Amino acid sequence: MSIIEKLQQKFEKNALPTRERVNRLRKEYGDYVLGEYTLGQVLAGQKGIQALLCETSALDANEGIRFRGYSIPELQGLLPKLDPNGEPLPEGIFYLMLMNELPTEADVKELGQYWVDNCDLPGYVAQVLSAVPVDTHPMTQFSIGILALQKDSKFAAAYNDGVSKQEYWRYTMMDVMDLIAKLPSVAAYIYRRKYKNNDHIAPNKSLDWSGNLAHMMGFDDDGLKRLMRLYMTIHTDHEGGNVSAHATKLVASALSDPYLSFAAAMNGLAGPLHGLANQEVIRWVYDMLKELGTDTPSSEQIRNYCEETLEKGRVIPGYGHAVLRKTDPRYMAQREFALKYLPNDPLFHTISHLYEVVPDVLRATGKVANPWPNVDAHSGTLLIHYGLVEYDFYTVLFGVSRALGVLASMVLDRYLGLPLERPKSFTSEAMLAKIDATKK
Repeated sequence: MSIIEKLQQKFEKNALPTRERVNRLRKEYGDYVLGEYTLGQVLAGQKGIQALLCETSALDANEGIRFRGYSIPELQGLLPKLDPNGEPLPEGIFYLMLMNELPTEADVKELGQYWVDNCDLPGYVAQVLSAVPVDTHPMTQFSIGILALQKDSKFAAAYNDGVSKQEYWRYTMMDVMDLIAKLPSVAAYIYRRKYKNNDHIAPNKSLDWSGNLAHMMGFDDDGLKRLMRLYMTIHTDHEGGNVSAHATKLVASALSDPYLSFAAAMNGLAGPLHGLANQEVIRWVYDMLKELGTDTPSSEQIRNYCEETLEKGRVIPGYGHAVLRKTDPRYMAQREFALKYLPNDPLFHTISHLYEVVPDVLRATGKVANPWPNVDAHSGTLLIHYGLVEYDFYTVLFGVSRALGVLASMVLDRYLGLPLERPKSFTSEAMLAKIDATKK
């Protein structure tokens, strides 16, 4: 029995209770009122409106992210690792989100081996990427590479052959496994082409999924491999309402295959208000250090620069979150990593100073609901420490990781038979007329 068949067999067993629960909600509680929402919430981007089903993770404003009920600190102790004192393998968190159970070391090894064994980049994808101007942003190239892979979609082929609706999820899982396997190769090809004179490195199939990504990018030191395992684990998922997760769900609801759906997610992740924020943080920090004329600014210098940033009508990137009302647990995981492995790094010291100063500066404005740092406030510092200094590439790494969560969720959505998303919209004129009518 192949690993895909084993995964499908176990997935169906584990996901069946969820499907039965969702079917019960449809049949018995379809008229249940979830709560009222305001016009202001709609005009503010539908914030806080419960309108999406997401089983893989949940985000609490005060507790942070939980993956299938487990917090990041819990998973750092529970998920399998290569080194008992190292970081969890992201293969494990994918398995957890897909199966709703903690994986064994054997589960993770088998899953990771499939991904590495099937990581080779098809020649036609390399040809497509080679035709793109080399100065094209890495996220644009990443989306193009994903779309080029779509030619081999097993779901699209099965759908064209008239496969039963009940079997959609099986072919979706096949595509998901193949796509995740090849994403490190797509990312590494873009990196080596854009920054390393098109000098490519063949995969090392004795490595784990994250380690092989670091290797193909040209980083064979243990430090970056260790960091990639952490990075790929903590960026996987953030429930269903963020742009990349929702874009996946929305496009997939039209029965688009995983390649088309995930490419849409990456186009959303590339926005400055979403995944591109990690790039914006490093750019802002470097601008600050340049203007201050020092690599070791004092807290007072940082405070003054932050206040000047706000006075100019700009934001301090990496701080605040649409949902969280505490320091992002993903930020803290990275901070703990830095304290363990790079405690004397000057840039880390600056990031630590920002953590001490920025919340008070933001609170003083009286306009910020969450003055605390999010995941993007720290990630660039760690990457730079290990020599990955091309910060306009960072969002591609975010995208490789995000695939684990949104694509695991996509398999489950197909299994549950979730319908086409089609919310009702309105015109401003009609809404004003409706409001005026209620006043009479």
